[in-house]
Amino acid sequence: SRLMNLGIGPKRTREDHKQVSDQMYAGYAEGRDLRGLVAIVGEEALSARDKRLLNFAGKYEDRFVRQGRNEDRSIQETLDLGWNLLGSIPENELTRMSPEMKKKYYKFKEEAKKEEK
Repeated sequence: SRLMNLGIGPKRTREDHKQVSDQMYAGYAEGRDLRGLVAIVGEEALSARDKRLLNFAGKYEDRFVRQGRNEDRSIQETLDLGWNLLGSIPENELTRMSPEMKKKYYKFKEEAKKEEK
């Protein structure tokens, strides 16, 4: 929203806040859309990319959205968690991220590479 955009970014939160937010929402939206497709054709019909996004959507809900009642996560920890989750997506698929942000924060996880094989 416009109000959120006024409260994030350099000197307010962290420079990567908007891009992390945008990329996570895009990945989650696409993963949720794929759930409908899975109901029709089954998960085995999905491409490796689609399976990654479907998996990302589940992790987004379980680890990011479902913050525990007693969990006091700082904005720094939240952004780091976002990057951790985005690490399951290959860098070239992070289309809402600048090269500078990817270079500074992105780490592709080895387990994501193994899932593709």
